[in-house]
Amino acid sequence: GKHSRSVPEEPNEVSPRGKGSREEQFGVPSATERIRRHTMIHFGYSTLSLAMRGLSRPPAELWELRELQKLNLSMNCLCSLPPAVGSLDNLVILNLWGNNLSSLPPEIGLLKKLRVLFACRNRLSEVPEELGSCTCLEVLSLANNQITSLPGSLATMHNLTKLNLSYNHIVHIPTCVYSMKGLVFLHLACNRLETIADQIQDLVNLKILIVEGNSIHTLPKTLCSMNSLELLNVDFNELQNVPVEMYLLSRLGRLACHPLDKGLHIVHNPLLKPIQEVLQGGLSSLYNYLKPT
Repeated sequence: GKHSRSVPEEPNEVSPRGKGSREEQFGVPSATERIRRHTMIHFGYSTLSLAMRGLSRPPAELWELRELQKLNLSMNCLCSLPPAVGSLDNLVILNLWGNNLSSLPPEIGLLKKLRVLFACRNRLSEVPEELGSCTCLEVLSLANNQITSLPGSLATMHNLTKLNLSYNHIVHIPTCVYSMKGLVFLHLACNRLETIADQIQDLVNLKILIVEGNSIHTLPKTLCSMNSLELLNVDFNELQNVPVEMYLLSRLGRLACHPLDKGLHIVHNPLLKPIQEVLQGGLSSLYNYLKPT
């Protein structure tokens, strides 16, 4: 008769002794291992980029990669992040740029080692209180969202050096910002600001302040005590005058034109005629005009 081949029985998906899945028993890598193979060591950090993949949700296995230190989920179609993001407690950099996120989960506060968070170009209208637990944050970008304010809990971010809140719906600079003593860079362009509070002087390390494209009518005198300022951009506002004490801002150095140039940017304001005329001679002419005789 014909020889018949015996067909081995297929093992159960999970063995009774917990030996793993069918894939693992046959030497096939699990979904978690497959995504782990896409990680790389970059400048000494365990890094994974899932940018521009058209993702509507992150793969569930992602949250098992607790060793991850840098995660790039930018330019996808994410509408939300699951609470499981809090399990990646070794993250140093999280890039969420260019998605459709309407909120951040409270569990983001579990990322105690996080130093850089990019959440710009989303649909955020608020920021969770729990983000204030990320006290190691050094760079926070929330630009191009629909934010009107920040929670007071962010006042604990004393290590923050760069804060970008440009292109939002902010009417008053959030009070917590004035407690961020380490700030070197503060970007508030294209919001709905009408004033800058006197507390701005508390940001003693600030070198760059950008408030162009708002509706600011006057600058506070206290701004002129910020001796570290190297770039002040007040273009496209409603300024008619400048504080007499502005000559004290010696590090501004000159009138600037290019957006990246250090100095004073003050074009496209309804400045009164004396100031307009004096500015034609440059910043030194303005300062000589303002100095007491």
